[in-house]
Amino acid sequence: MADKNRTLYIEGMGCVKCEAKVKAALEAVEGVSKVIVSCKAGQANLVCAEEVADEALTAALSGFDSYKLTGMDDGNVRPESMERITTKEQAQKFIEEQVDLLQKQIGDGGVLLALSGGVDSSVVAALLIKAIGKQLTCIHVNHGLMRKGESEQVIDVFEKQLGANLIYIDATDRFLDKLAGVSDPENKRKIIGGEFIDVFDEEAAKLSGIGFLGQGTIYPDILESKDGIKAHHNVGGLPEEMKMELVEPVKLLFKDEVRVVGSALGLPDDMVNRQPFPGPGLGVRCPGAITRDRLNAVRECDAILREEFAKKGLAGKVWQYFTVVPDFKSTGIKNGKRTFDWPCIIRAINTTDVMEVTVEHFEPEFIDHLVNRIITEVPGINRVLIDYTPKPPATVEYE
Repeated sequence: MADKNRTLYIEGMGCVKCEAKVKAALEAVEGVSKVIVSCKAGQANLVCAEEVADEALTAALSGFDSYKLTGMDDGNVRPESMERITTKEQAQKFIEEQVDLLQKQIGDGGVLLALSGGVDSSVVAALLIKAIGKQLTCIHVNHGLMRKGESEQVIDVFEKQLGANLIYIDATDRFLDKLAGVSDPENKRKIIGGEFIDVFDEEAAKLSGIGFLGQGTIYPDILESKDGIKAHHNVGGLPEEMKMELVEPVKLLFKDEVRVVGSALGLPDDMVNRQPFPGPGLGVRCPGAITRDRLNAVRECDAILREEFAKKGLAGKVWQYFTVVPDFKSTGIKNGKRTFDWPCIIRAINTTDVMEVTVEHFEPEFIDHLVNRIITEVPGINRVLIDYTPKPPATVEYE
């Protein structure tokens, strides 16, 4: 039988001795292979065989009058009692809890972290640095699906400014060759997620003591994957035979909470409030089978949009804005000649938890300016469309 993860929420623990008692009791249950107990977090995380019943775990703790078991799940369910993190004080408490759990989970092992430079992976990196320091190795993989200038920015911020142990890998050809001709969005996500794991396994083989994979999974990722809306690269896209143990310290947080935690960790404001960017990158903004010319078109359109939002003072006011170049063409006219090119779709949205999203409406003059720049400067684009659809019914991304 396969192993499963369980999280037990326990009240009444107050010291290391309490942790030791709970740990020993749970480890005595047949089929339980790993137990991590934190009185700061008020929980016990364990790995056990599928056949281990909840009743067996409950019975193991029943002999302790001072410890109360308040809940049990697979570790991917946000407890109803968990307060929304909105203040620095709440964030500091969360950080203390997670640092304690991380130190106990990882021990003296090494962690590889997929560092995209986005909010989620940046906060996870900061948490891990606080918890285990140089045991963390950050890997930035340029899969050819990054925004314009993004890899260069990641190297500058994390390696030069923050002094992180950073490995840079240019795997553009490797990823794009694997994705050639693949149009199904779920297959694309799984190929990208699987290729990431392969890259990490290869890098881990070059290092010693690497047994963990850090990820910036957040709660909307888990919810959408469970509901079948989409397979996220860090939830539904991971291969079952993955060799490394997952480390996901912010997986029960919503995006707004992650930003508060990032600020409490001392990360730069422009990093904490950076636009969210999906793990599959521009691969989900280039619907259908990805081609290099269409990928370049969406990258250039996105660069123009970000530049104009910054000039307009919208960069810190609109939660997320991006471009999509779908896989169909239409007839147009350029320099008096017929063209048959792609449209560019602009999407700008606001949200706090990513579960519901409203759209940002533009001034007509600003729309005209964006249209003129994109159709003039980007090869292969002859139309610009604005997506004003909220979530629901639409999701944030197109794939």
